Amino acid sequence: MPDRAHPHEPARRGQQAPAAEKAPDEVAAPAMGSEELARKLAEAEELRDQYLADLKRVAADFDNYRKRVAREREALVTRAHAGLVEAILPVLDDLGRALEAAGLHEEAKLEDGVRLVHRQLSDVLAREGLQEIPTDVPFDPHVHEALAAIPSDAEEGTILEVVQRGYLLGDRVLRPARVVVAAASAPEG
Repeated sequence: MPDRAHPHEPARRGQQAPAAEKAPDEVAAPAMGSEELARKLAEAEELRDQYLADLKRVAADFDNYRKRVAREREALVTRAHAGLVEAILPVLDDLGRALEAAGLHEEAKLEDGVRLVHRQLSDVLAREGLQEIPTDVPFDPHVHEALAAIPSDAEEGTILEVVQRGYLLGDRVLRPARVVVAAASAPEG
């Protein structure tokens, strides 16, 4: 029989048990006392509660920020609309006067009144950044919409007729100019 015992058998006399088989009370590192363990657990719970409170505070701050930004955006839109409406009110007044003049059948006054209203409305909208799309230039598909192409002696792509004016607000096309353009003349034959 060999001198060594099976790993699961107790050591024979004169032999020491391997280190892995030491009893729990023989562990090299000193064990924490229950008071120390309870204190560390309490510190960890306190730290967790503090982090949770901080997280809840940050979430509430962000929610308040989001609501404030939404309110400010809404207020800005309202102020912008109010400014535009306020600027258009004199145009509405003049249009009412033009309609009153039309009721009296004073054609010259009606035409003058409508011209005044048109000029005022154009000025108000121009101050807001509205620009009419030019139509005295060659056809540009980015700002013009061709409704028809008619054979003509004019150069191909020349705008022959404006059906509806187009407008830009800043760099954005609000409505393209609807136009009739010149097509190449049909060859005679």
